[in-house]
Amino acid sequence: MIKALYVMSALLAWIVLSCKKEKNREGNFGKFLIDKGLAQNDTIKLLSKFPELKLFPGEKPVSKTRSAYVIQNLGIHAMDNYKCNAVIKNDTLQIWINNSNSYFGNGVLINIVDGHFVIKDIDPKTLHSEIKFIKTKPLHQKLVLNKADFLANDSIYGFIDYKTKVDSFTKDFRGYFKTVIQ
Repeated sequence: MIKALYVMSALLAWIVLSCKKEKNREGNFGKFLIDKGLAQNDTIKLLSKFPELKLFPGEKPVSKTRSAYVIQNLGIHAMDNYKCNAVIKNDTLQIWINNSNSYFGNGVLINIVDGHFVIKDIDPKTLHSEIKFIKTKPLHQKLVLNKADFLANDSIYGFIDYKTKVDSFTKDFRGYFKTVIQ
């Protein structure tokens, strides 16, 4: 009887732990790293020497200098025309790294809450000014920021290394970014 009780307890504990592990996998949450010297990185310094990208005529840049150097590889095709901006909404810091021109776009949204982050992939197949996300299966994700606590008007510096499975192909998204939080 006691042996059966131990077996049932162990089985119940295994089920509970498996459910928690699966829930975390579905949410794709990760813990970001902190590198206080990130602002001194050579790539970050180079961003300040170039003007912000203009993705369409008449666009008014938010930043005077380039805010991201992120390369996305999709097999033989690579893109590096990304911008970064960040906003705080309630208790969540949202970092947008994308190349949206209000008709289509591509990139990621990084939501940061309590020292953890989750990455959502922006769906490029959207209508005018619409933002949608696509389901992906992250294979690897790493986020490094210059500090852990952020307020509006703070400068943020970061590095992202993200690899995910999208439909039948793999998306690699890697590079540096900087912006001022709105």
